[in-house]
Amino acid sequence: MMTMKLRVDIYMSLSLLFLHLLLLLLHLNPTRVSAKTLSNVESEHASFPPRGWNSYDSFSWIISENEFLQNAQIISERLHAYGYEYVVVDFLWFRRKVKGAYTDSKGFDVIDKWGRMVPDPDRWPSSAGGKGFTEVANKVHSMGLKFGIHVMRGISTQAVNANTPILDTTTGGAYEESGRKWSAKDIGVKERACAWMSHGFMSVDTKLGAGRAFLRSLYEQYAEWGVDFVKHDCVFGADLDINEISVVSEVLKQLDRPILYSLSPGTSVTPAMAKDVSGLANMYRITADDWDSWGDVASHFDVTRDFSTANMIGAKGLLGKSWPDLDMLPLGWLTDPGSNDGPHRTSNLNADEQRTQMTLWSMAKSPLMFGGDLRKLDETTYNLLTNPILLEINSFSSSNMEACIYIYSFFPYITSTNSFKSKNDVLDEQSGRCLTDVRTSDTHFLSLTSCTTSKAIGWSVEALDQDLEQICWKEHLGSNYQELFCLYKKEPLLSSDEKMSYKHQFQGNLQLFATDRMDFCLGASPTLKLTSKEFERGAFLPCRRDTNQMWVLNSNGTLANSYSGLCATVNSVEAEVSSGGTRSWVATGRKGEIYVAFFNLNPVKTVISAKISDLAHVVPGKNFNGTSCNCKEVWSGKDFGVIKQSISMTVEVHGCALFVLNCY
Repeated sequence: MMTMKLRVDIYMSLSLLFLHLLLLLLHLNPTRVSAKTLSNVESEHASFPPRGWNSYDSFSWIISENEFLQNAQIISERLHAYGYEYVVVDFLWFRRKVKGAYTDSKGFDVIDKWGRMVPDPDRWPSSAGGKGFTEVANKVHSMGLKFGIHVMRGISTQAVNANTPILDTTTGGAYEESGRKWSAKDIGVKERACAWMSHGFMSVDTKLGAGRAFLRSLYEQYAEWGVDFVKHDCVFGADLDINEISVVSEVLKQLDRPILYSLSPGTSVTPAMAKDVSGLANMYRITADDWDSWGDVASHFDVTRDFSTANMIGAKGLLGKSWPDLDMLPLGWLTDPGSNDGPHRTSNLNADEQRTQMTLWSMAKSPLMFGGDLRKLDETTYNLLTNPILLEINSFSSSNMEACIYIYSFFPYITSTNSFKSKNDVLDEQSGRCLTDVRTSDTHFLSLTSCTTSKAIGWSVEALDQDLEQICWKEHLGSNYQELFCLYKKEPLLSSDEKMSYKHQFQGNLQLFATDRMDFCLGASPTLKLTSKEFERGAFLPCRRDTNQMWVLNSNGTLANSYSGLCATVNSVEAEVSSGGTRSWVATGRKGEIYVAFFNLNPVKTVISAKISDLAHVVPGKNFNGTSCNCKEVWSGKDFGVIKQSISMTVEVHGCALFVLNCY
């Protein structure tokens, strides 16, 4: 008994010693040590914004096993200590790299006898013999990393055409119900093919037991392979499939293996839409694809503001938290969008634009997924990815927001001076405007939102004559209504055979047109993967029998799209003529420090200033009257010493300044 007690005492003493050493290390170097140990101490999924690497920006779909493992090894050796732990194979790992194969080709995919995608054995030789990604996942895990894959919505067209049986994982045989065996043609919904990969994948009918069984068989197989992260594409944004997301989320809850769940793409995403899914996932895209152009970077400012205002950053998620995702970081050595080639060029963003992107992603607490080929990781990119202040902000800061949301009366009363002057340029400290150039024009644009929000209500029918009607959006102005936006309508033209086949799917559906010619129909989702700067909400394309072009006018005044289930709304805005201006973000550190970021979106250098006293309006629980602050700027390394009145700095074109304030 004495020996056992002695062993327990020694064990307890060693445990306490280890704990004290860990706390000391955290105090001395919080970013590096805590980043490396985050995954070990998490008690929930995605307690912090996930970090890692994704193959898409550098390899498109053509990456091989050897290339992937080479990149994973470098992540393990150089970036894992900074919290980069996920390595993710992006799309089409199941497609054979042969002549004629491309993003939306058909007939080139490798599937098993149950219609499930399996890795192309020519590119992924360790998958031969039905092993899937098991060996790759084991190698990734041996490096101390976590393994992720990209998957598409529903079921592949190839499986439906082959009419493969559906696996029942509870029996190991074909799924049976109502006295018969079910197959791919029973569950595939051809009318809900992925809008931007229409030849490749379609939704499954989740109302059917066989449809749910198929999805379960997919994700149970991923768990068996050792997958830790799934990026589920063509199910969110304008491609929303809430039923499939819900089924997959429930399956993931029941697995023995924890798998982080990521949703994509982010076209048309609004906070109202995201609130319907944030609790079902761990991260979800809120923009279209982000590539290495200033237009793509600049397009992220409005949407990040909206999501921070809606308190979506770090909200409740699947078995943990969820994070709005601004997409991969296209830095370093890259390929081109939609390419069949591997990495062959450097990022088009200059140094200031790269710092702006990394600073915004960190202040908005977006997941940080690097996209460049790590085999050519340069020191500039490496230093940006591992900047300790940015990583500290990304993981541990709170109350993150764009300060310009308090545009009329609160911090930062940003004042901007530059050489870009005209009669339309305004510098008005009293009104508290954040932008210097406020030239506007009245604009109305069509967008998508959740059908449960009041913002979706406002559509009604207007008869032009006996044969022609319009569906119009009317804005409520007091006791009056103003007609803002109208579309011509008609029922979809179907042959007699098609009417029999599609009576259920298209009953009550309408097609909508911009003119009375009725040859171009309004679609809800783009038919190509677009970058953030290219994306436009809604598109008129040649009419076809496609649920993406089918709409239902409901009795409550909502106009629902049959593809995504989202509703159309018309936003009336005063649109800025210039895409320039200045922005600012504020966050609070875990030790009470305050982070303030200035962003210059103007085409010229701009002096940006803010009053310290105005911090009180955006930093909760702080009184800044008579406050002094020690101030340092991260990118210049400048120490401003003690400041009492304001912070001010000349910011480069498309650049940023990041201040760390310790106030007392």
